[in-house]
Order: sequence, then C-alpha cells, then structure tokens
Amino acid sequence: MISLSDVNQRSVTRFRRKLSAAMVLVVSAITILALYLAQRNATATATRDLQQNFQTELSGLHKVEELRQAALAERCRALAEKPRIHAALEDNALDLLYPSAKDELRDLMEGEAPTAQQEAGSLHARFYRFLDSSGAVLPPPNSKDVGELSAQAEARLSLKRLPDTQQIGYIRENTDAADETVYEIVAAPIFSTETGNVISALVVGFRPFEPSGKGAGAEMKSGIWTDNRLYLPSLSKEARSALDTEITKAVAKASSAQSNFVVALHGAPQLLFFRQLNPGSLFPPAYEVCVYSLVDSMAQLHRLRWQIGGAGMLLLLGGFVASHFVALRFAIPVQKLALDSEKNRAKRRRAEIALVSTRKKLRRSTRYSADASHQLKSPVTVLRAGLEGLLAREDFKPEVYEELSALLHQTHRLTGVIEDLLLLARMDAGHLQLESQPVNLSQLIEEWLDDLGALPDSPEVKIEKKFPPDLYVAGERQYTSLIVQNLLENARKYNRPAGLIRVNAHKNGNETVLTIGNTGPPIARHAQAHVFDRFHRGGTATNISGHGLGLNLARDLARLHEGDLRLVCSENDWTEFEVRFVSSPPTANGPSQNT
Repeated sequence: MISLSDVNQRSVTRFRRKLSAAMVLVVSAITILALYLAQRNATATATRDLQQNFQTELSGLHKVEELRQAALAERCRALAEKPRIHAALEDNALDLLYPSAKDELRDLMEGEAPTAQQEAGSLHARFYRFLDSSGAVLPPPNSKDVGELSAQAEARLSLKRLPDTQQIGYIRENTDAADETVYEIVAAPIFSTETGNVISALVVGFRPFEPSGKGAGAEMKSGIWTDNRLYLPSLSKEARSALDTEITKAVAKASSAQSNFVVALHGAPQLLFFRQLNPGSLFPPAYEVCVYSLVDSMAQLHRLRWQIGGAGMLLLLGGFVASHFVALRFAIPVQKLALDSEKNRAKRRRAEIALVSTRKKLRRSTRYSADASHQLKSPVTVLRAGLEGLLAREDFKPEVYEELSALLHQTHRLTGVIEDLLLLARMDAGHLQLESQPVNLSQLIEEWLDDLGALPDSPEVKIEKKFPPDLYVAGERQYTSLIVQNLLENARKYNRPAGLIRVNAHKNGNETVLTIGNTGPPIARHAQAHVFDRFHRGGTATNISGHGLGLNLARDLARLHEGDLRLVCSENDWTEFEVRFVSSPPTANGPSQNT
C-alpha cells in the first residue's frame, strides 16, 4: 500500500524538477537575450566607431580635394582671361592660338616633373587644349608642346556645347589596363570682350589627387570610377573588375550623389564609399571611390563576440547551479504545503461527508416538523371548536367555565407554536418567497403597542417611543409585522413590574434601524451567544410562558428581508435588540394598507 508520505515525496520531487527546469529555461532565455543584446550593442558601437573614423578620413580627404580644385579652377580662369589668348580667338588667328598660349602656360606646363606622389597634389598640368565654338577640340600644331594625348582621350575632351561656367571632368588615357591613367580636367569658358558670349573654352588636364592615408589600423584606398570602369592601381585587375559590377549596380540604385555599402574582396570584407565628383557637369559623370578594409575591425569584433560568449556561458553555468539550489530551497515549504494540503483534502472529504449527513438529517427534520405541524393542526382545531362549544353552554358551574377558558387559551398558544413551526419549515426548505413592497413600519409599531396593553397577562410597564410617523421599509407586511410582534412580546414577557419598554426607529442611509429595549433580568453572558437558537430561552425566569422560537423566527425573517437582527446588550437591568430593514419610498397611493 502506498503511504501518504510517499505520494507527497513524489509530488515534491516532480515539483522540484519542474521548478528547476523552468528556472533553467528562464536563465537560459535571459542569458541568450543578454548575449544577443550585448553582441548587437557591441556590433553597433564598432560599426558606429568605424563609420566615424571612415567619415573623418573622408572629410579630411574631401577638404584637401576641394582646396586643390578651387586652386585649379582659379588658375584656369586666370589663364582663360589672358589678353593674347583672347586676341587670337577674337581675330580668328587660330594658327597663333597655341603658340600664344604656350608662353602664357609655360609655368604650368614646364619645369621639373614631380614624382607620382608629388604630382597628385601639385598644380602641374599634363596637357591643355582649346575648344572651338561648337565644343570640338582645336587640334594643336605640335602635341609635344601642349601635352601628348591619344586620339581617343583627346576626343573625350569635346563637349556638345561650350560651357557657361567652369566644368570638371575625368577622362581615361590608354585602354590597356597596365598603362591606364585617369586625368582630372578643368574646362574654363572664354568670353568675348566685345559681345560677352562664350567663344571658346580652355581645357587643362591634371593628375587626380591620390592620397594613401591609413586610419583605424586599416589601409584606405582611393580611386576614380568613370566610363563604367574603376581606376585604382593599388588593386588587382580581378578586384577592379569585381568592383566595377558592384559599383555599377549601386550607382544605378542610389538616390543621392553619394552612398556606401559593404563588399567582399578576396574573401575579406571592405567598406566601399562612392561620391560623384562632377555633379551637373557637361562631362560624363565620374565618382570618387574609397575602399576601406574591415578585416581588423571584424577580427576585433569577432574577439569581442567570443569574450561575450564566454562570459555568457559562465553566467549560464552559474544560473544553472543557482537555479538548482533555489529549486531545492523552494521545495522545502512546498513539501510542507503539499503535506498540509493532503491533510486539508482529507479533512475536507470528512467535512463533506458530515455535511451531506447533516443535510439529510436537516431535510428529515424539516420534513418531520412540517408533517408533525400539519398533523397537529387538525386535532387542535377540533379541540378548540369543542371547547368553544362547551363554553357556549349555560349549565356548568363557574369553576368549570374557568377551566374551559384556560384550556381554550392553551389551544391558541399551541396553534401559534404550530404556525411558527410551519413557517420555519417553509424557510428551511426555501419555499417561502416574499412579495416585497413598501410597508409602513411606524404604523405597524403603533398597532402592536396598542395591542400590547390589551393582553391579559401584560405587566404594568412604561412605554417610550421615538420614530417618525411614516417610516417605510421594503418587505411583506405579514412577516414584517411578525418580527415587530415577537420583539415587543419578548420585551413584555421578560420585563419587571413598573418597568420600561423603549422603542426607537430612524433611517440610516439605505437602511431603517429599529431598536427595542426593556428593563428586567439580563440574559446570562454564556447564554447570549445562543439567544437566537431554536427552542432556547435566554431569560432567567422559569414561570414565563414561551416556546423559544420567537427570536429565531424573527432573525430568519429579518435576513429574508435582506436585513438582520442582533442583540445589542443585556446587562445592568437592560436588554436591547436591534433589527435592520431595507428602506423604501412610500407608495404613490399613500400609506400601505396591507393586512
């Protein structure tokens, strides 16, 4: 046979396992969430720092480029305003144009050639050309004097029309990728001194700015993308070809003149930034391309993720251990609670069995009371009729009439007991239903106070009353009257000679409170708790008639009216009861006349 302790132990063990598993899941979820948030925060921070460093480098690079382009533009503007150049163009002496320009551009074209790094940052021109009124290139008499260019490169200098403002463009020299070069060109308009119209343009070519800066521990490479090809000599041909495709797609999708994206080169992540160098120019669009290696940053981020992951695993392991000990600690009160719960269930089962038995006994008692009351009512009625018939005769002695009158009075008392028992049986069975309506409580009290003095065995007592004339309560007049009757009769029976009965009633919010007090011997303190029990008589006098049902019946009727009856006090020659009713407004037709 399985004992109660074994069942409880198994239940506690299951609870401990479930609690431990639940805590492990919670700790795991919290740890995983913390790891995810920490990694995301670390990634966001690293990305933000990388972007800031990258933008700082780009900002410095762009400032240098802007200063250089401003210097180039100013120099080209000054050259375009030279008088000799204007004279050759306006006099249509084109054979004198390039020789005249040679002298004017001597300081820009001649001199010691700078190195590759110096040339990118200097104002040393590589070539220059003039455009005619239609935007075509005016061929020079000697290309060595003006800077040699291939026919294809020279053709790219032509414009569909002469510009009104300075224009910036980029052209490619040579198609062979090994010797490929990109030139930055500045086209300055030349205006007629007579008409003010554009009559020509000076196009000067320079080597573009090519920085080789390093930032954030990684090299940044800069190049130019034009004619759907990337000029970035520091990258291999395969890498440039791969980037050509990606940049073409990005430029086609870009909604602004600059953007950035991440691309992989030889398996290594790179941050690529592109920006249009000549927006609104008559020359084909050209873009500055900066490639920033993310290898070091990704390696640092990878190490940080491993560190966070290791810390998370330690935290998870600690959470598992802690959850195990917490589950053990929580299991102790749960074990006690399970034992108490099992005992309570056993007590509840016993109480339910006892309640069922008590309910059955109460039903039998209620049925017996109802049956007995019905059975007694008929013979008592016959007995009362017989006694009344004997009293109607005139041939008995006076003492016989007195005995017959006493017997008739006892039949009336017995009828009252039977009616009370029948009413209690109906209430116990739940068969008594009230038809609630406004009842004039003040009128009921006055009627019963008048009847109180007419009773044959009523002692001489003083009555004090205090209540408004029309105090209405919700209920049924028959049963409200029975409550008042029982309380007043109780105050009369247990009073002393020359005593006092005090009746007060008032309205208190939604309730009406009626208090009835009387002088006389108090109820014993130990009997006050049982004063409302059936067949219990709380008074100390044994010569007072009664059957112990009045107060019990009055309280049950008060509760049926959604009110209550209670003993306020019983000491020092004074006993007082209080009954509460639900207040009700008076009827539209005036005071209630129910009987």
